[in-house]
Amino acid sequence: MKSDIDPSSQQPEHDDKDWTWVLERRCPECDFDAAGYEPSAVGADIRRNAAAWADVLDGDVEQLRSRRRPDRWSDLEYAAHVRDVYGLYHERLRMMLDSDDPLYPNWDQNETAIAEAYNEQSPTDVRRDLLSAADVLADAFDRLGADQWTRVGRRSDGASFTVDSFARYLIHDPVHHLWDVRSAT
Repeated sequence: MKSDIDPSSQQPEHDDKDWTWVLERRCPECDFDAAGYEPSAVGADIRRNAAAWADVLDGDVEQLRSRRRPDRWSDLEYAAHVRDVYGLYHERLRMMLDSDDPLYPNWDQNETAIAEAYNEQSPTDVRRDLLSAADVLADAFDRLGADQWTRVGRRSDGASFTVDSFARYLIHDPVHHLWDVRSAT
């Protein structure tokens, strides 16, 4: 029996998982290995990932807005999320570099997706802003001095990061979401 519910009209379930485990073991879905990742490569990898997202956003607008599964965002929603992750992580990196052991303000990605109507945004605008945010963040990582990789910061849930672990944790997110998009096709 076919459901009369349009999966694109529903929000995916709230993701409140603690993904910090990716710092300790390989992600079984996207195969990213943070433990073996060289954080000095994060700037180049952010740019490479952003270019892949730009390619995704060059697709058909209707397809970009389509949720192929009710438990997953559309490609456009994932791309808008990645854009915001790049911006958020730049703010958090600045906090870690400018303050001693800062506590990051809480960020609810699901609430942001709803409040900002990710699926209604222009793919062209998301593409432009994602590439720009990626460049800003990548440049910030590229400029880090050796002594800055050990600076620390904390999330509101108590998870603590050095800039090194922060880079490893960060890069998994857009890599994983690109896997989400590519594995759904």
